[in-house]
Amino acid sequence: MAIPIFEDFLYPFLLATNGKDMTVSEMREYIIDYFHLTEEDCSLRTKSGNATQVADRLNWVRQYLRRALMIELPQRGVYRITQRGKEYLATHKDLRKQDLMQYPEFASYATGVTTTSSNSTKVESGQDIVNQDLTPTEQLEQAYHSIVDDLAADLLQKTLEQSPYFFEHLVVDLLVKMGYGGSFANSAQVTQYVHDDGIDGIIYEDKLGLDKIYIQAKRYKLDNTVGKPQIQQFSGALDEQKATKGVFITTSSYSKEAKQYVEKLNKKIVLIDGQELARYMIEYNVGVSTKQVYEVKRIDSDYFEE
Repeated sequence: MAIPIFEDFLYPFLLATNGKDMTVSEMREYIIDYFHLTEEDCSLRTKSGNATQVADRLNWVRQYLRRALMIELPQRGVYRITQRGKEYLATHKDLRKQDLMQYPEFASYATGVTTTSSNSTKVESGQDIVNQDLTPTEQLEQAYHSIVDDLAADLLQKTLEQSPYFFEHLVVDLLVKMGYGGSFANSAQVTQYVHDDGIDGIIYEDKLGLDKIYIQAKRYKLDNTVGKPQIQQFSGALDEQKATKGVFITTSSYSKEAKQYVEKLNKKIVLIDGQELARYMIEYNVGVSTKQVYEVKRIDSDYFEE
């Protein structure tokens, strides 16, 4: 039999989490049983051949429900229903993408337009009209950006699951990949875990150490905003080192006051939040690998000239 379409997976996925937290393997078995899928069904692969259709659908369902704030991932490989998800199940027996569009968080994700609950329905209908007018190239670009957005969210979640020490190494690796240091041996290092005086890493921009970049890395939960006091402490640590360059990297975000504070400093402190961190990791291939390459070709006009 054919695997049910992607939207058909939304409701049973959410339903499965209503009774208890579900692991990835438990969810897969639940879905297989729910749709009465055979071994042959489960072996069917996507057109690229990189994943089974079941795994691909489950992955995107997870992303959609997370974006709609109907489920959360309390730990690696575990799905948990939220209060919003429970309230939806209490009054509905089906779930489609159109239903998710009523939630502004999902509508913003699906359309790329910031929405409120009062205009999310309007955005959905407007987006359908726009999509009909997209060229194949534009549709491909839109799909690419959607995949990158989902990868960034997963990458940030994965980073949060690691230890603070691992995170410090990650940010140093990233800055080296971005072109800071790395031109000679030991040009970038993580400081000692104990008594680092507020400095988590140092990048030497020259062999003599005349110019250095000091790093502070804070692995915070997404809702834990870094405020002005923490940036002031980092600035003080730079003063102790007589340093003029610093990079503060966090998995969360910065308050308005923190951003305004660094703008007034004589020294240069760059703030990188969780969203920027994930984007840089993707751009510079830190913690990610290429899964599939799609080549878009055009006519070689020179070949046809006589």
